[in-house]
This record gives sequence, C-alpha cells and structure tokens, in this order.
Amino acid sequence: MTDELVLYTNPMSRGRIARWMLEETGVPYRTELKTFGGTMKAPDYLSVNPMGKVPAISHGDTIVTECAAICAYLADTFPHTELAPRPNERARYYRWMFFTAGPLEASVTLRALGFEIPQERMRMAGCGSFGDVMGTLEKAVSVSDYIAGDRFTAADVYVGSHIGWGMSFGGIEKRQAFVDYFGRISEREAYKRATVIDEEAAKQMEAA
Repeated sequence: MTDELVLYTNPMSRGRIARWMLEETGVPYRTELKTFGGTMKAPDYLSVNPMGKVPAISHGDTIVTECAAICAYLADTFPHTELAPRPNERARYYRWMFFTAGPLEASVTLRALGFEIPQERMRMAGCGSFGDVMGTLEKAVSVSDYIAGDRFTAADVYVGSHIGWGMSFGGIEKRQAFVDYFGRISEREAYKRATVIDEEAAKQMEAA
C-alpha cells in the first residue's frame, strides 16, 4: 500500500504506544504533533478524531483511533512484520489486548483519580477490583516470554506499554513478573528508536 501514513500524537501521551508500533512495522510515516487543549481541539484535528485526543493515525482515507485498534490495524495491514497473531496465538492475543484496553486501563485510571469502588457495588464494575486486575495481569505475563506465546506480537506493544508506563508513574505495582516482562520487550530496537524520537519531540515542544 502506498497511501501516506500519518501519526497524530503528543510525546507525553498514549501516542508513545502508536509510535512504538509504527517503528516495529518499519513502514515510513509522518508525524503531526498536537498540543493538549490547543491543536488537539482545533477543527482540522477534530475531523480526524472528534474526541480531540491522541493518538490517531491516518492511512490514506482510513482513520484509526484508540491505541489497541491502531496496534491491531497496523499488524493486520502490514503482515510482513509478523506482528499479527498466528491461529494458535489468537485467543491469548485478543484476550490480553482487550483485557488491557478494558479492566486494566479502567482500574488504573480509577485508582489514579482516587476512586475506590465500594465492595457492595463491585459486581457493577466490569473492571473488577484493582487487586484482581493486578493478579490476573501478573499471571498473564508469567506463562511465557510474550503475552500471546513464545514470540513478540502487537499485543506485547500494547500490553507492555501499559505495564512500562504504569510502573514508571506508580499506577502499576513493580512486581517482579512485570519488571521481567517489560525488561524483555523494552530491549527491542524499535522500542529504543521510538523512545528517542518521543524524548526529542518532548524537548522541542517544551522549547517552543
């Protein structure tokens, strides 16, 4: 496919997940940096993502928002990368991708906001308790080297990003299983390249 690929992001956002995924594909792309409360809310960007949030990607006339969807889309669109799941990996790939987008994201956010779900209303919360989420995630990353099996996939970009980011800011406990898992995947060259690019972008935006 020859359609231009564009990443809309801010280096201090979940856009780092999309950046890492793009670097894993090795496909050329262009970056448009957006500011919180500024260019993210401008009419031209709202035509890309009416939520006024990043990241988003455009690929020709196709627009994809939401980090999990971006990771899955890029893995499927560029099959030569072998980042999409093989048949025997699909169950774990989709399970933990959606677990991270749902229960993990929700429980970490609620905790960061200082909101504790009352025990008597726990059954109303799809994310469950923070403790149950952490225990489940710990088991998930302890079964094999990678989240879907014995090789790296797009699900590792998404799940791993949440774990790494969460441990950095205290939203996720530094359990040994998390430290070991993120240590493995953060050694990838694509992750290192993406980190350097985003750190440089952050400096540029601060200086502007």
